[in-house]
Amino acid sequence: MKNCPLITQQIPTAITQNIKDLLASREVENIFENSDFVLMLNQAQGDRAILAKQLNISPQQMKYVTHTEAGEGLIFYGNVVLPFVDHFPKDTELYRIMTTKPEEVSSL
Repeated sequence: MKNCPLITQQIPTAITQNIKDLLASREVENIFENSDFVLMLNQAQGDRAILAKQLNISPQQMKYVTHTEAGEGLIFYGNVVLPFVDHFPKDTELYRIMTTKPEEVSSL
């Protein structure tokens, strides 16, 4: 892939269930601190505190990742924090392909 002329950028991507697991490594913490884009869904209390401190997110903004429903959260991009709601229609082929809910996957 490194010799492929169509690939001009490589973007590191990470997914984690718990931010404290991610930040247990100093090397990974450095990557996180240099990330311009973070998408956050519902977060546990301890993880919310870490994210609020690391990303300088206000308590009012953190309400969007506190006891929220699926498809609701915050996007952190540079110095912008944007709440979002995306209740994706379940009766679509795209939803069927993307769902990660075991009870829905088994009915494929």
